Amino acid sequence: MSGAQGQAAPPAAPAAPPAGAGAPRRRTARRLLGRPEMGALVGALAVYLLFYAVAPTFRHVDSLSTVLYQSSTLGIMGVAVALLMIGGEFDLSAGVAVTTSALTASMFAFQLTLNVWAGVCVALLLSVAIGALNGFLLVRTKLPSFLITLATFLMLQGLNLAVTKAITGEVATDSIRDMDGFDQAKKVFAATLTIGGTHLRVTVLWWLGFACLATWVLLRTRYGNWVFAVGGNAESARAVGVPVAFVKVSLFMTVGFAAWFTGMHQLFAFNTVQSGGGVGNELRYIAAAVIGGCLLTGGYGSVFGPVVGAFLFGMASQGIVYADWDPDWFMFFLGAMLLLAVLLNLWVRRQATRR
Repeated sequence: MSGAQGQAAPPAAPAAPPAGAGAPRRRTARRLLGRPEMGALVGALAVYLLFYAVAPTFRHVDSLSTVLYQSSTLGIMGVAVALLMIGGEFDLSAGVAVTTSALTASMFAFQLTLNVWAGVCVALLLSVAIGALNGFLLVRTKLPSFLITLATFLMLQGLNLAVTKAITGEVATDSIRDMDGFDQAKKVFAATLTIGGTHLRVTVLWWLGFACLATWVLLRTRYGNWVFAVGGNAESARAVGVPVAFVKVSLFMTVGFAAWFTGMHQLFAFNTVQSGGGVGNELRYIAAAVIGGCLLTGGYGSVFGPVVGAFLFGMASQGIVYADWDPDWFMFFLGAMLLLAVLLNLWVRRQATRR
């Protein structure tokens, strides 16, 4: 009996590894693949490596500065358009709205001999009002935003040409370079900074700043949750108390604000404005958002993705020049890039949702 009590117990079997030991790693990989901007990141890396290999000038720091500038002028609008698309809507008037803003500021200040800041403020009010009108018509009529903003696009395009010719007698505005307030406004909207011996346009800083602000709003505020909810299913969002009308109108007003800012940059960078400009740019804004992972159906996307999409556009537009390719191929390249990015985003989402 004592011997039985003193007998050593058999060694315990080694513990089996937890059933889900590899699960956290797989979940992390799936979350990364499921990010809206993953397709844009892969595409941007591919385009960068392509032009890095075929265009030696593309590798210079000054060339990167030019690429960033081209990206920023598209990206500022791309951020606002992406937010609107996540909210489930489009704005086809965004391109000509930029020109409308610049024309308004220039002609108002020049014709009335005012400080240019007066024109800047009037242009801001008009741009935001155009956005509010688009949103109001959408909410009241229930018509697709495609139709409403297409009508706005056509009206603004005609007004830009007709009013400019009626006031100035030309298709472009007069130079405002010598007017009061021009130098101060240029420092805000179109200054060139020198950082580490490299010239950098201030629009790059504004672009990144707007992107950071929009990301914080989208991911860290109640309003951001509302945007995703409205874009996913407006009726369900309304049923749980989301102010759908307010969200949609405010998103269109955000696009109007971005159009104003971009228009002010064009005005103070070039001093005059061509009244026929901006046509077709709205498709580039939408394309940058789609390349960045925003769904055409709404309710899905990010701000960082369209930032990468705009950078991809900037690399393509300047890389073709640095590579000495025929610039007539630029639009074909952009179309192919858009198609490949959409297909890649679709594949990434499917991989992320597979078990």
